[in-house]
Amino acid sequence: MLTFRGDALTPKTRADLSSLKALRPRLSIALWLGRNPSGRKVAISNFYSHEQPPPELGWSVRVTTARDFRGKQGTYDSHNGTDFAVSPGTTIVAAAPGKVLRIASEFNRGGLKIFIDHGNGVVTTSNHLGRALVKVGQLVERGEPIALSGVSGIDGFLLFPFSAPHVHFNVWLNGTPIDPFSAGDEASLWCGGNDPTPWRGDTMGDRFQETKWNDALVEAAIDSCLHEGAKQEIRGYADRGERAMAALFHANYYPTRFASPPNLYNTSYERAPLLTLPLSSRDFDGIAWDESST
Repeated sequence: MLTFRGDALTPKTRADLSSLKALRPRLSIALWLGRNPSGRKVAISNFYSHEQPPPELGWSVRVTTARDFRGKQGTYDSHNGTDFAVSPGTTIVAAAPGKVLRIASEFNRGGLKIFIDHGNGVVTTSNHLGRALVKVGQLVERGEPIALSGVSGIDGFLLFPFSAPHVHFNVWLNGTPIDPFSAGDEASLWCGGNDPTPWRGDTMGDRFQETKWNDALVEAAIDSCLHEGAKQEIRGYADRGERAMAALFHANYYPTRFASPPNLYNTSYERAPLLTLPLSSRDFDGIAWDESST
């Protein structure tokens, strides 16, 4: 299996006893039983790590260099997203208006996933889903249901029942994973600052401006791909948005398969508030900080 053995272009995953620190068994058991110990608050089982090892060393689920935006080790070394700990079957919603550009499932890379372009250089991905409720090419509004959570992918298979069921939520800016929570003086990508809440139906002046993908930049990204299978898959999409998203997917999930990191945007976008929690206000009110601290 690729996760354990790697291949000529993909280093194998690194783990050791420190990896056990990233498990949340008390939270996990409750969620598997359909109970949220934080009530209408959602716990974050792992944050984005701000000190990640170079990708050529392999994906690390160790807890050594890991540091979240609070300066704590509430994550593991290579974690590049935010894990919202929810029971399977929880409704996942769009965190901002956008267009669905990819729905894919890879057992060794996040299971069932939905990728949404929100414009202004921002893409969000929701991973480990149980069922998609949208289709590729569909425009979605903020707060619109896009999926039901699940435990798809290798994580749930290997770590049941000690790893909390969760939705791994990525935010990409200019094609690169970033932390939506702000550290220091930088801007938070959450509309509520570092205490985000779900959309409650209020008017937010939303206006989705679809990304105008640059064909030349997408072709350059394809040319820099060293993996023939990935290269052919990306080239196989006739729609330019789907082709661009396929390139971004492979570059971020398999970065060592590219000679250089692709740049698909004509300009560099700045961090700015855009997102609400990718969870329904019918289920949650905000973040359970006590459950997410270490």
